[in-house]
Amino acid sequence: MADEDAIELKFRLFDGSDIGPNKYDPSTTVASLKEIILARWPQDKEIAPKTINDVKLINAGRILENNRTLAESRVSVGELPGGVITMHVVVRPPQVDKNKKRQKNDPRENRCLCTIL
Repeated sequence: MADEDAIELKFRLFDGSDIGPNKYDPSTTVASLKEIILARWPQDKEIAPKTINDVKLINAGRILENNRTLAESRVSVGELPGGVITMHVVVRPPQVDKNKKRQKNDPRENRCLCTIL
C-alpha cells in the first residue's frame, strides 16, 4: 500500500469516544473494517456488538455495505491533505428472544399508541 493512497479513518462510537485513527488501503472492504472495530472495541462499554452484522458504519450520511471496498464506497480523502475521516459506528440493539413472547392477557398488547395533541 502506497502511503499517499492510504485513507486515514477513525471510528466514532455512540458515546463520543473513538477507535483510531489508523490508515487503510482503499481496497479494504467494509466487512474487514467492521472486524477491526470488533477486535478493538473497548471492553468497558455496556453495549458491545457480537458480530459484524451488529455494526453499521456511516460515512457522509450513508450506510456502507459490507461487500464494498472503501474506494467503491466513495470514501473521499477529505478537503485537507492528511485529514482524518470520521465514520460513525451504530450498534444494532440486541434482538428480543422470540421464545419470550408476551403473554396473551398482557394489557400492553391492546393499548393505543396514539398521541392526541
